Amino acid sequence: MHARRDGRRWGLRIATALAALVLTASGAGHAMVTSAENGVHRVDPFRGLRERPEAGAGLNILLIGTDSREGLTAEERDRYHVGDASCRCADAVLLLHVSEARDRATVVSLPRDSYAELPAHDFADSGERHPAHADKLNAALSHGGPPLMVSTVEGLTGLRVDHYVEVSFVSFMRAVDEVGGVRLCSARPLKDSYSGLDLPAGTSRLDGAEALAYVRARHLDGGSDFARMERQQRFLAAFLDEAVSSGVLLNPAKAGATARALLGSVRADPGFGAEEMLALAGVLRHFETAQARFTSVPVADTARHVPGLGSTVVWDREAAGRLFAALRVDGPLPEPPRPEGAGGTPGPAATARADEITC
Repeated sequence: MHARRDGRRWGLRIATALAALVLTASGAGHAMVTSAENGVHRVDPFRGLRERPEAGAGLNILLIGTDSREGLTAEERDRYHVGDASCRCADAVLLLHVSEARDRATVVSLPRDSYAELPAHDFADSGERHPAHADKLNAALSHGGPPLMVSTVEGLTGLRVDHYVEVSFVSFMRAVDEVGGVRLCSARPLKDSYSGLDLPAGTSRLDGAEALAYVRARHLDGGSDFARMERQQRFLAAFLDEAVSSGVLLNPAKAGATARALLGSVRADPGFGAEEMLALAGVLRHFETAQARFTSVPVADTARHVPGLGSTVVWDREAAGRLFAALRVDGPLPEPPRPEGAGGTPGPAATARADEITC
Protein backbone atom coordinates (compact mmCIF):
# COMPACT_ATOMS: atom_id res chain seq x y z
CA MET A 1 0.00 0.00 0.00
CA HIS A 2 1.30 3.44 -0.80
CA ALA A 3 1.66 5.88 2.08
CA ARG A 4 -0.66 8.86 1.83
CA ARG A 5 0.05 12.12 3.59
CA ASP A 6 -3.00 14.28 4.09
CA GLY A 7 -3.51 17.74 5.60
CA ARG A 8 -5.10 18.43 8.94
CA ARG A 9 -8.24 16.38 8.99
CA TRP A 10 -9.97 13.69 10.95
CA GLY A 11 -12.76 11.38 10.13
CA LEU A 12 -14.99 10.09 12.88
CA ARG A 13 -16.73 13.18 14.21
CA ILE A 14 -19.83 12.92 12.05
CA ALA A 15 -20.48 9.23 12.68
CA THR A 16 -19.86 9.65 16.38
CA ALA A 17 -22.10 12.70 16.56
CA LEU A 18 -25.05 11.11 14.80
CA ALA A 19 -24.80 7.85 16.73
CA ALA A 20 -24.63 9.69 20.05
CA LEU A 21 -27.45 12.00 18.99
CA VAL A 22 -29.93 9.22 18.32
CA LEU A 23 -28.83 7.27 21.38
CA THR A 24 -29.30 10.22 23.72
CA ALA A 25 -32.65 10.90 22.10
CA SER A 26 -34.00 7.57 23.32
CA GLY A 27 -32.99 8.31 26.89
CA ALA A 28 -34.00 11.94 27.07
CA GLY A 29 -37.51 11.71 25.69
CA HIS A 30 -39.54 13.56 23.12
CA ALA A 31 -39.71 16.90 24.94
CA MET A 32 -35.93 17.18 25.28
CA VAL A 33 -35.31 16.15 21.68
CA THR A 34 -37.90 18.60 20.37
CA SER A 35 -36.25 21.37 22.37
CA ALA A 36 -32.71 20.43 21.37
CA GLU A 37 -33.76 20.15 17.75
CA ASN A 38 -34.13 23.93 17.68
CA GLY A 39 -30.33 24.15 17.77
CA VAL A 40 -29.97 22.30 14.46
CA HIS A 41 -29.21 24.44 11.41
CA ARG A 42 -31.34 23.38 8.46
CA VAL A 43 -30.11 22.98 4.89
CA ASP A 44 -31.81 21.61 1.77
CA PRO A 45 -29.38 19.02 0.36
CA PHE A 46 -31.87 17.84 -2.28
CA ARG A 47 -32.55 21.20 -3.90
CA GLY A 48 -32.49 20.98 -7.69
CA LEU A 49 -31.48 17.31 -7.82
CA ARG A 50 -32.74 15.37 -10.82
CA GLU A 51 -32.35 11.83 -12.12
CA ARG A 52 -31.80 10.45 -8.65
CA PRO A 53 -31.55 6.71 -7.91
CA GLU A 54 -34.78 4.94 -7.04
CA ALA A 55 -35.39 4.31 -3.36
CA GLY A 56 -34.22 0.90 -2.20
CA ALA A 57 -34.87 -1.09 0.94
CA GLY A 58 -33.86 0.52 4.22
CA LEU A 59 -32.72 4.02 5.11
CA ASN A 60 -29.56 5.78 3.91
CA ILE A 61 -28.12 8.72 5.86
CA LEU A 62 -25.16 10.65 4.46
CA LEU A 63 -22.83 11.70 7.29
CA ILE A 64 -20.40 14.54 6.62
CA GLY A 65 -17.67 15.81 8.93
CA THR A 66 -16.23 19.25 8.24
CA ASP A 67 -13.09 21.01 9.41
CA SER A 68 -14.88 24.11 10.64
CA ARG A 69 -13.25 25.82 13.64
CA GLU A 70 -16.31 27.97 14.26
CA GLY A 71 -17.09 28.30 17.96
CA LEU A 72 -13.56 27.56 19.19
CA THR A 73 -11.52 30.06 21.18
CA ALA A 74 -7.85 30.65 20.39
CA GLU A 75 -6.98 28.68 23.52
CA GLU A 76 -9.10 25.72 22.40
CA ARG A 77 -7.57 25.75 18.93
CA ASP A 78 -4.13 25.54 20.47
CA ARG A 79 -5.18 22.79 22.90
CA TYR A 80 -6.73 20.70 20.13
CA HIS A 81 -3.82 21.22 17.70
CA VAL A 82 -6.17 22.36 14.91
CA GLY A 83 -4.75 25.73 13.91
CA ASP A 84 -6.72 28.63 12.49
CA ALA A 85 -7.17 27.72 8.84
CA SER A 86 -10.28 25.84 7.78
CA CYS A 87 -12.53 25.51 4.76
CA ARG A 88 -15.95 24.22 3.85
CA CYS A 89 -14.34 20.86 3.15
CA ALA A 90 -15.57 17.34 3.84
CA ASP A 91 -13.02 15.73 6.13
CA ALA A 92 -15.14 12.61 6.55
CA VAL A 93 -17.75 11.09 4.27
CA LEU A 94 -19.69 8.14 5.62
CA LEU A 95 -22.88 6.43 4.60
CA LEU A 96 -25.08 4.94 7.34
CA HIS A 97 -27.50 2.28 6.09
CA VAL A 98 -30.24 1.05 8.42
CA SER A 99 -32.05 -2.09 7.27
CA GLU A 100 -35.72 -2.07 6.31
CA ALA A 101 -36.51 -4.23 9.36
CA ARG A 102 -34.53 -1.75 11.53
CA ASP A 103 -32.47 -4.59 12.98
CA ARG A 104 -29.07 -3.95 11.33
CA ALA A 105 -26.86 -0.97 10.59
CA THR A 106 -23.86 -0.56 8.30
CA VAL A 107 -21.46 2.39 8.26
CA VAL A 108 -19.42 2.67 5.05
CA SER A 109 -16.41 5.00 4.96
CA LEU A 110 -15.94 6.75 1.61
CA PRO A 111 -12.35 8.07 1.32
CA ARG A 112 -12.43 11.83 0.96
CA ASP A 113 -9.82 11.70 -1.81
CA SER A 114 -11.92 9.29 -3.90
CA TYR A 115 -11.83 10.05 -7.63
CA ALA A 116 -15.29 11.30 -8.59
CA GLU A 117 -17.18 12.92 -11.43
CA LEU A 118 -18.87 16.06 -10.09
CA PRO A 119 -22.11 16.91 -11.94
CA ALA A 120 -22.58 20.39 -13.39
CA HIS A 121 -23.22 22.82 -10.55
CA ASP A 122 -23.28 26.42 -9.33
CA PHE A 123 -20.39 27.40 -7.07
CA ALA A 124 -21.63 27.76 -3.50
CA ASP A 125 -19.90 31.12 -2.94
CA SER A 126 -20.15 32.95 -6.27
CA GLY A 127 -23.10 31.25 -7.96
CA GLU A 128 -20.96 30.84 -11.09
CA ARG A 129 -21.98 27.89 -13.25
CA HIS A 130 -19.41 25.11 -13.57
CA PRO A 131 -19.69 22.20 -15.99
CA ALA A 132 -19.34 18.57 -14.90
CA HIS A 133 -15.72 17.69 -14.18
CA ALA A 134 -13.47 15.19 -12.43
CA ASP A 135 -12.38 16.01 -8.87
CA LYS A 136 -11.92 14.49 -5.43
CA LEU A 137 -15.05 13.57 -3.49
CA ASN A 138 -14.38 16.04 -0.67
CA ALA A 139 -14.37 18.94 -3.15
CA ALA A 140 -18.09 18.48 -3.80
CA LEU A 141 -19.03 20.19 -0.52
CA SER A 142 -16.85 23.26 -1.02
CA HIS A 143 -17.84 23.59 -4.69
CA GLY A 144 -21.58 23.16 -4.56
CA GLY A 145 -22.60 22.64 -0.94
CA PRO A 146 -24.76 19.76 0.35
CA PRO A 147 -26.74 19.27 -2.90
CA LEU A 148 -23.59 18.62 -4.92
CA MET A 149 -22.26 16.30 -2.20
CA VAL A 150 -25.51 14.29 -2.20
CA SER A 151 -25.60 14.14 -6.00
CA THR A 152 -21.95 13.02 -6.20
CA VAL A 153 -22.36 10.30 -3.57
CA GLU A 154 -25.53 9.04 -5.23
CA GLY A 155 -23.71 8.89 -8.56
CA LEU A 156 -20.82 6.93 -7.06
CA THR A 157 -22.88 4.46 -5.04
CA GLY A 158 -26.16 4.17 -6.91
CA LEU A 159 -27.94 4.54 -3.56
CA ARG A 160 -30.58 7.18 -2.87
CA VAL A 161 -29.72 9.39 0.11
CA ASP A 162 -32.72 9.80 2.44
CA HIS A 163 -31.21 12.17 5.01
CA TYR A 164 -28.17 14.45 5.27
CA VAL A 165 -26.36 15.32 8.52
CA GLU A 166 -23.23 17.47 8.77
CA VAL A 167 -21.21 18.06 11.94
CA SER A 168 -18.06 20.01 12.77
CA PHE A 169 -15.42 18.74 15.18
CA VAL A 170 -16.63 21.12 17.89
CA SER A 171 -19.57 18.76 18.47
CA PHE A 172 -17.30 15.73 18.53
CA MET A 173 -14.97 17.02 21.24
CA ARG A 174 -17.68 18.36 23.51
CA ALA A 175 -19.83 15.22 23.20
CA VAL A 176 -16.91 13.01 24.25
CA ASP A 177 -16.38 15.20 27.31
CA GLU A 178 -20.10 15.09 28.15
CA VAL A 179 -20.12 11.28 28.36
CA GLY A 180 -17.06 11.37 30.62
CA GLY A 181 -14.50 10.30 28.03
CA VAL A 182 -14.08 7.09 26.07
CA ARG A 183 -12.01 4.06 27.12
CA LEU A 184 -9.53 2.64 24.60
CA CYS A 185 -6.81 0.01 24.80
CA SER A 186 -3.57 -0.18 22.84
CA ALA A 187 -0.86 -2.82 23.02
CA ARG A 188 1.77 -0.21 22.08
CA PRO A 189 2.33 3.50 22.72
CA LEU A 190 0.84 5.77 20.06
CA LYS A 191 2.44 9.15 19.51
CA ASP A 192 1.86 11.76 16.83
CA SER A 193 3.20 15.23 17.55
CA TYR A 194 1.22 16.75 14.67
CA SER A 195 -2.18 15.81 16.07
CA GLY A 196 -1.06 15.94 19.71
CA LEU A 197 -1.64 12.22 20.31
CA ASP A 198 0.38 10.73 23.16
CA LEU A 199 -1.29 7.49 24.21
CA PRO A 200 0.59 5.00 26.42
CA ALA A 201 0.34 1.25 26.05
CA GLY A 202 -2.55 -0.26 27.97
CA THR A 203 -5.97 1.14 28.81
CA SER A 204 -6.63 4.89 28.69
CA ARG A 205 -9.70 7.08 29.06
CA LEU A 206 -9.61 9.77 26.38
CA ASP A 207 -11.21 13.16 26.88
CA GLY A 208 -12.43 15.27 23.97
CA ALA A 209 -9.01 16.69 23.07
CA GLU A 210 -7.32 13.28 23.26
CA ALA A 211 -10.09 11.63 21.25
CA LEU A 212 -9.73 14.27 18.55
CA ALA A 213 -5.98 13.63 18.42
CA TYR A 214 -6.58 9.88 18.16
CA VAL A 215 -8.92 10.04 15.17
CA ARG A 216 -6.92 12.81 13.44
CA ALA A 217 -3.51 11.10 13.82
CA ARG A 218 -1.97 10.71 10.37
CA HIS A 219 1.67 9.97 11.25
CA LEU A 220 0.99 6.45 12.45
CA ASP A 221 0.95 3.39 10.18
CA GLY A 222 3.13 5.11 7.60
CA GLY A 223 0.52 7.81 7.09
CA SER A 224 -2.11 5.36 5.80
CA ASP A 225 -5.51 7.02 5.45
CA PHE A 226 -7.18 3.61 5.50
CA ALA A 227 -5.59 2.58 8.79
CA ARG A 228 -6.83 5.88 10.17
CA MET A 229 -10.36 5.18 8.91
CA GLU A 230 -10.26 1.84 10.70
CA ARG A 231 -9.17 3.62 13.91
CA GLN A 232 -12.07 6.00 13.46
CA GLN A 233 -14.52 3.12 13.12
CA ARG A 234 -12.96 1.48 16.17
CA PHE A 235 -13.45 4.67 18.15
CA LEU A 236 -17.09 4.92 17.07
CA ALA A 237 -17.74 1.44 18.47
CA ALA A 238 -16.05 2.43 21.74
CA PHE A 239 -18.04 5.67 21.92
CA LEU A 240 -21.32 3.79 21.47
CA ASP A 241 -20.33 1.31 24.17
CA GLU A 242 -19.55 4.21 26.51
CA ALA A 243 -22.86 5.96 25.81
CA VAL A 244 -24.76 2.77 26.63
CA SER A 245 -22.71 1.47 29.58
CA SER A 246 -22.13 4.77 31.39
CA GLY A 247 -25.81 5.41 32.07
CA VAL A 248 -25.91 8.60 29.98
CA LEU A 249 -29.13 7.45 28.35
CA LEU A 250 -30.82 6.97 31.72
CA ASN A 251 -29.92 10.44 32.99
CA PRO A 252 -32.16 13.09 31.34
CA ALA A 253 -29.89 15.97 32.38
CA LYS A 254 -26.76 14.24 31.07
CA ALA A 255 -28.49 13.09 27.91
CA GLY A 256 -29.81 16.59 27.31
CA ALA A 257 -26.37 18.16 27.77
CA THR A 258 -24.82 15.65 25.37
CA ALA A 259 -27.50 16.29 22.77
CA ARG A 260 -27.02 20.06 23.07
CA ALA A 261 -23.25 19.66 22.68
CA LEU A 262 -23.83 17.67 19.51
CA LEU A 263 -26.57 19.77 18.00
CA GLY A 264 -24.83 23.09 18.46
CA SER A 265 -22.82 22.60 15.25
CA VAL A 266 -25.07 20.26 13.28
CA ARG A 267 -26.61 20.96 9.87
CA ALA A 268 -29.32 18.59 8.66
CA ASP A 269 -32.10 18.34 6.12
CA PRO A 270 -35.55 19.57 7.27
CA GLY A 271 -36.92 16.03 7.22
CA PHE A 272 -34.50 14.86 9.89
CA GLY A 273 -36.43 16.17 12.87
CA ALA A 274 -37.35 15.07 16.37
CA GLU A 275 -39.61 12.24 15.24
CA GLU A 276 -36.92 10.83 12.95
CA MET A 277 -34.28 11.16 15.68
CA LEU A 278 -36.46 9.26 18.13
CA ALA A 279 -37.36 6.58 15.62
CA LEU A 280 -33.72 6.01 14.73
CA ALA A 281 -32.83 6.04 18.40
CA GLY A 282 -35.30 3.22 18.97
CA VAL A 283 -33.38 1.20 16.39
CA LEU A 284 -29.82 1.91 17.46
CA ARG A 285 -30.36 1.56 21.21
CA HIS A 286 -31.06 -2.17 20.78
CA PHE A 287 -28.13 -2.96 18.52
CA GLU A 288 -25.65 -5.57 19.62
CA THR A 289 -22.13 -5.62 18.22
CA ALA A 290 -23.06 -8.27 15.64
CA GLN A 291 -25.88 -6.08 14.35
CA ALA A 292 -23.63 -3.14 13.45
CA ARG A 293 -21.06 -3.37 10.67
CA PHE A 294 -18.29 -0.88 9.96
CA THR A 295 -16.56 -1.12 6.61
CA SER A 296 -14.81 0.89 3.90
CA VAL A 297 -15.52 1.02 0.20
CA PRO A 298 -13.23 -1.42 -1.68
CA VAL A 299 -10.46 0.34 -3.61
CA ALA A 300 -8.26 -0.59 -6.55
CA ASP A 301 -5.62 2.11 -6.10
CA THR A 302 -4.95 4.24 -3.02
CA ALA A 303 -2.64 6.76 -4.68
CA ARG A 304 -3.34 7.15 -8.40
CA HIS A 305 -1.95 10.39 -9.75
CA VAL A 306 -4.41 12.39 -11.82
CA PRO A 307 -3.13 15.55 -13.58
CA GLY A 308 -4.58 18.61 -11.88
CA LEU A 309 -5.86 16.61 -8.90
CA GLY A 310 -2.76 14.94 -7.50
CA SER A 311 -3.04 11.66 -5.60
CA THR A 312 -6.53 10.14 -5.69
CA VAL A 313 -8.23 6.99 -4.41
CA VAL A 314 -9.76 4.87 -7.15
CA TRP A 315 -12.53 2.47 -6.16
CA ASP A 316 -12.65 -1.17 -7.15
CA ARG A 317 -15.74 -0.80 -9.33
CA GLU A 318 -16.72 -4.46 -9.26
CA ALA A 319 -16.29 -4.98 -5.51
CA ALA A 320 -17.82 -1.59 -4.65
CA GLY A 321 -20.74 -2.39 -6.93
CA ARG A 322 -21.39 -5.61 -5.03
CA LEU A 323 -21.27 -3.78 -1.70
CA PHE A 324 -23.78 -1.10 -2.66
CA ALA A 325 -26.01 -3.57 -4.50
CA ALA A 326 -26.24 -5.59 -1.28
CA LEU A 327 -27.20 -2.49 0.70
CA ARG A 328 -29.81 -1.54 -1.89
CA VAL A 329 -31.71 -4.80 -1.36
CA ASP A 330 -30.87 -5.28 2.33
CA GLY A 331 -28.92 -8.42 1.52
CA PRO A 332 -25.86 -9.78 3.36
CA LEU A 333 -22.68 -7.82 2.73
CA PRO A 334 -20.13 -9.45 0.43
CA GLU A 335 -16.90 -10.69 1.92
CA PRO A 336 -14.18 -7.98 1.96
CA PRO A 337 -11.16 -8.33 -0.35
CA ARG A 338 -8.53 -10.72 0.93
CA PRO A 339 -5.41 -9.29 2.61
CA GLU A 340 -2.27 -8.79 0.55
CA GLY A 341 -0.45 -12.05 0.06
CA ALA A 342 -3.65 -14.11 0.07
CA GLY A 343 -4.10 -13.91 -3.69
CA GLY A 344 -6.47 -10.95 -3.72
CA THR A 345 -6.44 -7.19 -3.90
CA PRO A 346 -5.49 -5.64 -0.55
CA GLY A 347 -8.46 -3.98 1.07
CA PRO A 348 -8.53 -1.03 3.47
CA ALA A 349 -8.87 -3.30 6.48
CA ALA A 350 -5.55 -4.90 5.65
CA THR A 351 -3.78 -1.67 6.56
CA ALA A 352 -5.05 -1.57 10.13
CA ARG A 353 -2.59 -2.14 12.93
CA ALA A 354 -3.28 -5.41 14.71
CA ASP A 355 -1.75 -4.07 17.93
CA GLU A 356 -4.29 -1.27 18.34
CA ILE A 357 -7.23 -2.83 20.16
CA THR A 358 -10.54 -1.49 21.40
CA CYS A 359 -11.17 -2.61 24.97
